Amino acid sequence: MKAKLTFEDIGITVNVPAGVRVIDISERVGSGIMYGCREGDCGTCLMHVIKGMENLSAPSMLEDKILKENMAGKNFRLACQAQILGDVTVAPT
Repeated sequence: MKAKLTFEDIGITVNVPAGVRVIDISERVGSGIMYGCREGDCGTCLMHVIKGMENLSAPSMLEDKILKENMAGKNFRLACQAQILGDVTVAPT
């Protein structure tokens, strides 16, 4: 299944296979989403989910912990952890 991932900061939409992580596509297209460990430990890749939160994989216990530590609101996820399951629009924090 294909999905559309839109990076609002650079105005690019990419067709991606379902199951790919946001950070992998962000790296390829040069989006402004920063990253560090790529494992969900550092919280550097915090992103704002503008549309399509329901089209991302459920957060793991580790991601939930990091989101709480960063006092992230309900529309935020870690790009290294979120897998795309359907159309999503994101932006860096």
